[in-house]
Amino acid sequence: MTSQRPRGPRALATALAALSGVLALASCGSDDSPESGGSSSATSASASGSGSAAPGGAVKCGKAATLRASGSTAQQNAMRFWIRNYQKACDGTRIQYEGSGSGAGQKDFLAGRTAFAGSDSALQKSQRDGAKACADGGRAVHLPMLGGPIALAYNLPGVKKLVLDAPTIARIFDGKITKWNDPAIAKPNPKADLPATAIKAVHRSDDSGTTDNFTSYLHAATPDAWPHPHDQKWPAKGGDSATGSAELAGKVKQTEGAIGYVELAHAIGKTLPTASLDTGAAAPVEPTVVNASKALSGAKIAGSDGDLVLDLDYRPKIAGAYPIGMVTYEIVCDKGNKAKTWPATKSFLLYAAGMQGQQDLSFQGYATLPAKVMDKVRSKINSIS
Repeated sequence: MTSQRPRGPRALATALAALSGVLALASCGSDDSPESGGSSSATSASASGSGSAAPGGAVKCGKAATLRASGSTAQQNAMRFWIRNYQKACDGTRIQYEGSGSGAGQKDFLAGRTAFAGSDSALQKSQRDGAKACADGGRAVHLPMLGGPIALAYNLPGVKKLVLDAPTIARIFDGKITKWNDPAIAKPNPKADLPATAIKAVHRSDDSGTTDNFTSYLHAATPDAWPHPHDQKWPAKGGDSATGSAELAGKVKQTEGAIGYVELAHAIGKTLPTASLDTGAAAPVEPTVVNASKALSGAKIAGSDGDLVLDLDYRPKIAGAYPIGMVTYEIVCDKGNKAKTWPATKSFLLYAAGMQGQQDLSFQGYATLPAKVMDKVRSKINSIS
């Protein structure tokens, strides 16, 4: 999306609701089993369809089951969409996804509390090999499922367009630039009426894959201005914080002078303007789905032994590529998944990774991954027991 408002984001959000109804999902309540039920903040829908497949055979249903998953808040809108459509097709299956953050999702899965985890950053090798969730000598593997731009959403009345470069972004979030009329911000924005308002940088307080990807970008693009390592935990001092993507976007929306890093889908949902990025190209690059897809087109599989972790290029050479991006993985076992829930989990993940599950993601602010990557994802899912 562009930084113009309110027409762009609001129109897209309205179209989303009209086209798919993804934001109008029913809650399923709770269940005492470890694979079901959970927090009231979870994404869920009750299975009420009577058929075994969606129109055209798009969904091949597995054995009916109740399963629970948790993790990335970045993919929560996509999960709403997928769960709603899958459960319409597959009678008897109930899926509940709790957007608790990538770190919490990883911990839930590794401890055997969930059928799969959603995570915007990869597990460490020691975590993968020691997953209690995986029986029969299995280990955790990553299935890249969707991508998207991490937008810099801001609240600065009267400033409809804003351009920032990597060093300036780093110094804002490291507390080195504290006023909106700082010369470093004014230089690429000569037509903007920048006030002397204090900058209130907002970061995630929970262990977050979005944080990991955002700090990875800063570490790669401007190491002199960003002296901190990349991590799921916010590494710098100062600033304000919020738990989860939706809360962070809400805090920016409520706070004049605020700026925060958040997935485009959440900026759209709050009708927040977003900054364009000066990458050194002929023109600033906006955080759109198309521009993020250009950057993600260069992603390469870096995992070994069937693990599909991707290596992202935070300094792409492709014209118009938006480099602050992320990939969300679904984490499962390569073998030794729970026999009770794996058929339904496998069926659901094949739907999400398939053409039907992928084709409408761009309407929700997500970017597509390279076709060759998704081919490998589907092949991997089919090989797992």
